[in-house]
Amino acid sequence: MTVRELMDKSVRLLRRAGIKSPRVDVDWLASDVFKYGRSELALHGHKMPTREQVDRMRKNINRRMDREPLQHILGISDFYGYEFRVSSAVLIPRPETETLVELALGFLQPLPSPVVFDLGTGSGCIAITLAKRCPGVKVIASDVSESALNQAKLNAETLDAIKQVEFREADGLAALAKGEQVDLIVSNPPYIPSGDIAGLQPEVRHYDPHLALDGGEDGLQFHRLLAADGQSRLKPGGQLMAEFGDGQESTIEGLFAQANWPSVEITNDLTGRPRIVIASAEQ
Repeated sequence: MTVRELMDKSVRLLRRAGIKSPRVDVDWLASDVFKYGRSELALHGHKMPTREQVDRMRKNINRRMDREPLQHILGISDFYGYEFRVSSAVLIPRPETETLVELALGFLQPLPSPVVFDLGTGSGCIAITLAKRCPGVKVIASDVSESALNQAKLNAETLDAIKQVEFREADGLAALAKGEQVDLIVSNPPYIPSGDIAGLQPEVRHYDPHLALDGGEDGLQFHRLLAADGQSRLKPGGQLMAEFGDGQESTIEGLFAQANWPSVEITNDLTGRPRIVIASAEQ
């Protein structure tokens, strides 16, 4: 069996298992096993794989057929052009969150030495990307999960951002000391209603940590905390930016308005869906 034949068989198996993008997934897995770039695979399709390569490819295809996320099998996920190591301890970075990073950078870059608080850092993708793209920034990255923080620290070390990011194990805004204020609070908090988790796709339901998904009965548990207490944690003129789920925009806008934030905006993600709330503190 050649590399091409093994890949074609793998595509058929994933397609029968209901995987949405079988060819793309096989290209990623084959690139990892055979150590060729994905654009180079066709040039080497005639070659004969080793027994070890065949066994590894079959094992990884079986994992994908069991709906384990591709990123977990590869151990990495691309976010904003950087490779982040991921595991079952952290939420896999989503493309939608890159919009949150873009907005944060736009706010931070004019500031001389800004301080950011990343609530629920997970893999560290937001905190580390901000550190990489905004050299003068200091980021406080918190998570209630020790395992997630360990993963984030590893990513910060690998991506040479460890000097700019301070990691704190804490629940929510408790990560900030009494009286401590920052220029920007940024977060991709849990926002799935508890009752909806059972209906999520298997890759999410079975492999993403529920701690990073479950936003309480209506999915807005963390947004209520941010709306109620976030403004007191910001310097004058500071901003809070947080991601939210489909259909939650009106309620979230109301939460922040009721908490007397001077300015509340809703911004769309790359797909055109309302995804991010931007709330500004008093000047």
